Amino acid sequence: MALPLLNYTPASQNARVAGYEIAGDEQPVIFDAENIMSGVEMKEVIWAAYRQVFSEHQILKSNRQKMLESQLCDGRISVRQFIRGLATSDPFLRRNFQTNSNYRFVDMCVQRLLGRDTYNKQESIAWSIVIATKGVNAFIDQLLESDEYLANFGDSIVPYQRRRSLPQREMGEMPFNLKTPRYGAYHRGQLGFPQIVWDISKMRRIKPQTSTAMKGCPDQFIGMARALTAAVRPGSIKTVPESIDYMAMVPRR
Repeated sequence: MALPLLNYTPASQNARVAGYEIAGDEQPVIFDAENIMSGVEMKEVIWAAYRQVFSEHQILKSNRQKMLESQLCDGRISVRQFIRGLATSDPFLRRNFQTNSNYRFVDMCVQRLLGRDTYNKQESIAWSIVIATKGVNAFIDQLLESDEYLANFGDSIVPYQRRRSLPQREMGEMPFNLKTPRYGAYHRGQLGFPQIVWDISKMRRIKPQTSTAMKGCPDQFIGMARALTAAVRPGSIKTVPESIDYMAMVPRR
């Protein structure tokens, strides 16, 4: 029997606070497929969906879902269904779900599909129970069918990081792809990251910029230093440590 979604307390995050913002370069670009008139604009929507779901470091040719792209261009599926197809595809699950714990996968999906961070640990636990009891596809469906997703993105808008630029902060919030990399700390430790590999065959010596030595260069004094001989002072005799009678040198008490 599948457990219902546990209750968790929403935090007062920036995504839940209504803001008075002026459009500018720092504001996120909203890709809406509702009033698209050309194929070029549809391609921009498709690549925006890939960047949001897979993040920029996972955009590979092998991750493309050409059948879903064709269905979206023909109008047979909506942007929300296209997002669902990407989030439940084999490349996404293989590179994110199978290489992370359920808690971390929940954090990644909430960031990429709902456009915000998880409120607290209780929300991560609640959604991880859904993954364990109903499966990962049901978890993705519940996120995309939630009131929060429909109220912010609907069927035609590609999800984006909400309220990233903040007037009261100098630099705003960090992007999700930098805040939540592909591998967590546990799996990075299992893989032995970070690794430093030295390729001796490619190592080379640093050559000077000029062939002639400049004034003050130590190379000019190597010959002079080798020509010097250590002068022996009269009376300086090297003593072998084994020949010293240490007991005779100790004063009587």
